[in-house]
Amino acid sequence: MSTHLTLYQSFNKALALLCFILSLMALLASESLCAEPSLADTVVKIKPSIIAIGTYMPRRNPRSIFMATGFAVGDGSLIITNAHAIPETLDIEHLEKLAIFYHKDNIDKVVIATELAVDKDHDLALLKINDERLPALTLGSAASVREGQLYAFTGFPIGMVLGLSPVTHRGIISAITPNIIPMINSGQIKQAQFKRLQDPYNVFQLDATAYPGNSGSPLYHPESGQVIGVINKAFIQESKENILTKPSGISYAIPINYVESLLKAKGYY
Repeated sequence: MSTHLTLYQSFNKALALLCFILSLMALLASESLCAEPSLADTVVKIKPSIIAIGTYMPRRNPRSIFMATGFAVGDGSLIITNAHAIPETLDIEHLEKLAIFYHKDNIDKVVIATELAVDKDHDLALLKINDERLPALTLGSAASVREGQLYAFTGFPIGMVLGLSPVTHRGIISAITPNIIPMINSGQIKQAQFKRLQDPYNVFQLDATAYPGNSGSPLYHPESGQVIGVINKAFIQESKENILTKPSGISYAIPINYVESLLKAKGYY
């Protein structure tokens, strides 16, 4: 009788242990399903919102020229990019027009864009497209950004060389630093730099390399996809690294609050 009781108790213990293991496995599976999305998941969502900025001319060869990157905001008809990426003049006589380019449903598309506003002080431009609506990205908070945090940006490095395939890079915020560094010798200061010295503002410095075509790319949180800055290669680097004989691997981004101000000024935010 005692032998049967011992076997019964052992069976119950084994059953309890099995139930515990199964419950633990179910819990782990549940947590896995509810886990935060990875950068790979975020990139899939981000890419349809990323476009190339350039010009289109029907009788030019090539007809399309990429200059920088942009991304959709607001209702999907608004595009943010860098001001320096927008041509100052267009060849109206030969029907050259500002345009955006993107890849959708296995088709390369071109849509004519119009310039709504430009903030030259922060090198930002707001464009509008009338014939299309793109998935709009969500703007995050620049105030929440801390040095050492990891972020990603997606755009078109080297412009037309790599085609309409957005490329993603990632890097940490190396520093939150003024957009210009005073020169030791006043003779080194250019007129544009002197103007920026009068009203400096902080920018995000990254340890990731951005290429010329990346100008205007969104800098975003790798999990939420919220945009906290706009990649800017030439404008800021000119002020901070102009005394270097060779370009560095340092990249910069304009904080997103200046994009918000530009949208508010036009009544879109």
